[in-house]
Amino acid sequence: MNDYPKISIITPNFNGIRHLENTILSVLDQNYPNLEYIIIDGGSTDGSVELIEKYSNSIAYWESKPDNGLYHAIQKGFRKSTGEIMGWINSDDRFLSGSLFTISELFTLNKDVHWIQGYPVVIDDENRIVFHRPAVGSKFFFYLKDFMNGSFIQQESTFWTRHLWEKAGGYISTEYKFAGDFELWIRFYHHETLYLTDAMLGAFRTRQDGQMSKINYNDYLKECNQIIDFNYTLLSENDRMFLNKVIRNRKFNAKLPRSCAFLRRENLEKKISYPLPVLKFDFEKYTFTLKP
Repeated sequence: MNDYPKISIITPNFNGIRHLENTILSVLDQNYPNLEYIIIDGGSTDGSVELIEKYSNSIAYWESKPDNGLYHAIQKGFRKSTGEIMGWINSDDRFLSGSLFTISELFTLNKDVHWIQGYPVVIDDENRIVFHRPAVGSKFFFYLKDFMNGSFIQQESTFWTRHLWEKAGGYISTEYKFAGDFELWIRFYHHETLYLTDAMLGAFRTRQDGQMSKINYNDYLKECNQIIDFNYTLLSENDRMFLNKVIRNRKFNAKLPRSCAFLRRENLEKKISYPLPVLKFDFEKYTFTLKP
């Protein structure tokens, strides 16, 4: 595949010197031939600016100015972007080897796909993969608030087309301090299907100290609940009927004795727990194909 679509990647940063170089290299070292890499720094004073300058010849655009937080920085970056495929990686996370080429292949060979999530991966401070889990992707999973168990769409391995970005309004909300990513995914659901792939594309980094996503986790959940409550009224009548059916079924099953636990297995729950469609690697064709 020689015709590589332009991929725009944004990295927001504020005093993230500890892992910033690792993040930058996880993007640049892939040597993807049609990359538009943009870094928006919020006025760091920890050496981040000097580090960004070191790689400035490989960066399409960068700035270091005070901003109004993470999502404001991401929005500024996307306003500068022009790529057909879009995504962002925070300055303490990283992309995995070859992920940009994989994303290019997935979108190029599947023209009806506008939104993809890879297999969720967690790394530690030493870049070791310390955790991974099956992806969640059904919109019903979120509207039923099953995300309260800690499973979300992994932002680090999620990419989309500019077509979807513009269709969904062309912005990431700055109304929410912690859950702007979640609000974007819920808005995407109103326009396109989320596809999954078993490929590992990006990794979230878990840290021992000072990790804002851990410190503000309860506030993140609170904002997610607010987003779901607001968007519920925008669902189709059929979707609301399905959700009500699941809720009634769960209430009924909760009253069953444990000896009748097998009755809890309902086909409609599969639509929530095991979302389709999935782009899987075909070991005979040696490429990713759509599996029902």
